[in-house]
Amino acid sequence: MIKLIASCAWVCLLTAAAGYATTFVKLDHAAAAAPDDSASGAMEYKKLPPINVPMIADGAVQGYVVAELGYTYTQNLSKAPVPPDVYLLDEAFRAIYSDTTLDFHHLERYDVTGLTKKLVDRVNQRLHMPVVKDVLVQELNFFPKSDVFR
Repeated sequence: MIKLIASCAWVCLLTAAAGYATTFVKLDHAAAAAPDDSASGAMEYKKLPPINVPMIADGAVQGYVVAELGYTYTQNLSKAPVPPDVYLLDEAFRAIYSDTTLDFHHLERYDVTGLTKKLVDRVNQRLHMPVVKDVLVQELNFFPKSDVFR
């Protein structure tokens, strides 16, 4: 009876040791194979919800500019005091709303590159660190007031 209990204990001990060794070896190989994201400057992408900006001319709302933005960021996003989403949406609203050169009837002539560079600079300035690398415009549309309120 003692031999049976001892052999069962021995089998359990060997199984536990084999499981531990396998896990330890897998973790060691995974850590060695994983590239260092901070050294390579790996970036990630995040899409923002659409932003609606009223366009006012002649003292009345003429329509709304709807912009869908996304941004690429570095891995040091976790070090930022506030997620850049909030600042990016705020800066986009301010830039589009206060831009006097924006002809909302002819958005194809709008300087989108200038807008995105300005947004990157302002967001990184407000975060006090270079987190946002690039702002990407997925959509930039104008909807006249007559199309919105039918």
